[in-house]
Amino acid sequence: MLLKERFPWSHWVGRVLRVVLPLGFVLGATSGASRWQSDAPPLTTSAVLWLVAIAVPLLIVHRFPMAIFLLTSALTLGYYTSGNPGGPAIVLPTIALFLLTKIRGPVVAGGTGGALLAAAGIALFVRHGLAGFDLRTGLGLVWVIAVVGVGTAVRNGLAAARARREQADEHRHRMAEQERLTIAREVHDVVAHSLAMINVQAGVAAHVADRRPEQAKEALLNIKEASASALKDLRATLAVLRSGEDKAPAPSLAQVDELFEHARAAGLEVRVDGEPGELPAPVDGAAYRILQESLTNVVRHADQARGVDVRFERKTGALTLLVRDDGRGAVDPAPGHGLRGMSERAAALGGALTTSVVNGGFQVRADLPIKGEE
Repeated sequence: MLLKERFPWSHWVGRVLRVVLPLGFVLGATSGASRWQSDAPPLTTSAVLWLVAIAVPLLIVHRFPMAIFLLTSALTLGYYTSGNPGGPAIVLPTIALFLLTKIRGPVVAGGTGGALLAAAGIALFVRHGLAGFDLRTGLGLVWVIAVVGVGTAVRNGLAAARARREQADEHRHRMAEQERLTIAREVHDVVAHSLAMINVQAGVAAHVADRRPEQAKEALLNIKEASASALKDLRATLAVLRSGEDKAPAPSLAQVDELFEHARAAGLEVRVDGEPGELPAPVDGAAYRILQESLTNVVRHADQARGVDVRFERKTGALTLLVRDDGRGAVDPAPGHGLRGMSERAAALGGALTTSVVNGGFQVRADLPIKGEE
C-alpha cells in the first residue's frame, strides 16, 4: 500500500517541505551574502517577506503549474531589480519550472520558459536598449534549457517506471487468469468424466434393482470404482494446488485402457484403430484429456449411441485423434466448459480442435503438432 493511501495527510507534508526547505536555503544564503559583501544592502523585513511571497505559491504548484511558474518568475525578477540583496532566489522559480515540465511536459514548459525570456528581453530592450543585454541574458536561456532537460528526464523515467509496473501487473493478471483456466480444466476433466460414469451406472442400478439384483450390484461396484478413481485424481490435483509443485502423475495415453473400460461399463462398444506411439509429455497429456472429455460427452449427451470409434493417426510431426459416436440426431452443440477446455488444450500446443456431425453422430477431431519431428 502506498504511503499516501495509508496516511492521506502525507502529501501535504511533502508540499510544505517543498516550500520550507528551499525558502530556508534562500533566506540563509541571502542573509549571509548581505553580511559578507560590504557593498550589499541589508536583508530587510520587506525583502524577507518578498522571498516568502515567492515561495508560498509552490504549495499549489501541482494544481496550477504554469500560473505558479509565471508568478514566481515575475516576483523573482522584481526582487532582483528592486535593490534588495542578491541571493539564490532563482531556486524558487526553478522548482516551479521543474514541476511544470514534470506535469505538463517539455513542450509546454519550454514554450512557457521561452515566452517568459522573450517578454523579459523586450522589457530590457525598451528600458535600456541593447545595453540591457549582458551575460545574464544568455544564462537565463541556459537555465531554462537545463531545467526543462532535467525535468524531462525525470518525467520520462517516471513514465517508464509506471509502464513497467503496469506491464508487470498485466503479466501477473494474465498468469493468474491462465492459472485459473488451467485449474478449471483440470478439475472439470477429473470430475466430469467420473461423475458421468457414476450417473449412468446409478441409472442402471435403479432400473434393474428389483428384477436383476446381480446387474445392480455390478453397477454399484462400477460406481464405487469410478468414485474412488475420481477422489484419487481430485486429491492429487488439490495437493498440487496447495503445494505449488507439480508432483501429481501426469495424464497419459498409457492409461487409455482405463478410459475405455469406463466407457464399456457405461454400455458403449469401444472400437480402437491405430496407435499413438511415443509422445512428448505435453502432447500425451493433452491427447488423454481430449479423449477423456470426448468419451464423457458420448456417455452424457449422445442419443441412442451404442458404440464409439477412436482412431489415432500418427504422422511425422503431428498426432490426429478422432472420436466418433454412432448416435442419432446429433447437432452442433453450444460451446460449454468441456469443448472450450479441449480447444484450449489443442491451441496451447499450436494445434486445433474441430467438431462435426457425421451420419447422425458426433465427431471430435484434434490435430496436435509434435515439436522436434520433421
